[in-house]
Amino acid sequence: MAHISGRYGDLDYPKLAKYGFLTGAVLFLGGALGEATLASGLVGEAPGWLDTLLVDAEILGVLCGLLAPLIFGIVMPLTE
Repeated sequence: MAHISGRYGDLDYPKLAKYGFLTGAVLFLGGALGEATLASGLVGEAPGWLDTLLVDAEILGVLCGLLAPLIFGIVMPLTE
């Protein structure tokens, strides 16, 4: 029996949704823990770019954690 792939190829949507959410959670937690470490003063004075990087990681983590399950769990399977 021939294998028929979908419109977007042979994608495993549940796996992509799960790993996308986990990637977002890791980004958010890494940024939050980094911010907490810098705010507590354990590492001394940090450059401004590091603070910007950690805040951006938190924002991207939230976006990735929310959008990956929505896109790969709901939208793409419905449009196939």
